[in-house]
Amino acid sequence: MTRKRPERQRNLAGLLAGAADLTQPGTSPVHHLPVDALRPGSQQPRRAFDEAGLESLAESVRREGVLQPLLVRPVDVGHEIVAGERRWRAAQRAGLTEVPVVVRELTDREAQRMALVENLQREDLNTVDEVDAKLDLVASVLGLPREDARARLMQLLRGEPGEEHAALESAFAPLGENWTSFAKNKLRILKWPSVVLEAVRAGLPFTLGSIIVAAPDEHHAALVALAQTGAGRQEIQAEIKRLGEAKGKEKVPEALRVARVLGSTRFISALDPDARKALDRWLAKMPEAVRNALGD
Repeated sequence: MTRKRPERQRNLAGLLAGAADLTQPGTSPVHHLPVDALRPGSQQPRRAFDEAGLESLAESVRREGVLQPLLVRPVDVGHEIVAGERRWRAAQRAGLTEVPVVVRELTDREAQRMALVENLQREDLNTVDEVDAKLDLVASVLGLPREDARARLMQLLRGEPGEEHAALESAFAPLGENWTSFAKNKLRILKWPSVVLEAVRAGLPFTLGSIIVAAPDEHHAALVALAQTGAGRQEIQAEIKRLGEAKGKEKVPEALRVARVLGSTRFISALDPDARKALDRWLAKMPEAVRNALGD
């Protein structure tokens, strides 16, 4: 059965498709506001700002100023940044006292969608924040709580095309990615161990993270450390193979080997009478701790 979506959800695709144009020169009047009159957006999907990239942008701002206006919305006190927080942070570092802005009246939901699209179109967003943001986008498009969005995506992958499929295709179109590819390939990152997730958030490539999470959990930290030294795909795979071979060569304690043999019904049944007597004499000499554990 096809879900019936409210009219506002059916119109969401058009809103998202045009979101990226809102901060472009010529689409709306550009004003200038003091840097300290702005505050970070409450709907900002980006959680990490690369220090090197931010400093590079600040240097560019020192030379040329802020070339693309920020998108902001009026709030109770001052204005809130909807799109362009990196430019605002760079302007602060560069010592600017004001920045160009486009002011729009936006609801919380509209501000979130605009921020999602603006951030997702940038190449420097780490994969964890990217997946989080796209899942928020999915939740907004489908009119669902975020915690239900992943399960619904999996259902849609197996279902017949309908309105929700079309809405997701329209929403993902400006991002240069198909929603089905996102659901099949990237969404699984949210179930990765925290040590690998934090490494990806800090800059570890998604492709290397995918290789590392396939290894046993006890090796994840060491493999992440190796990747952070600059090791590539082949080096990581070679180290995983080496660790596997080393584990396979670990010597089994003698006591365990004996227990396995004596625990074999086939072995005991195959002993001739003399061999059984010899085994009984040998067992009679077992250490007291073993005898006590056996309950004798």
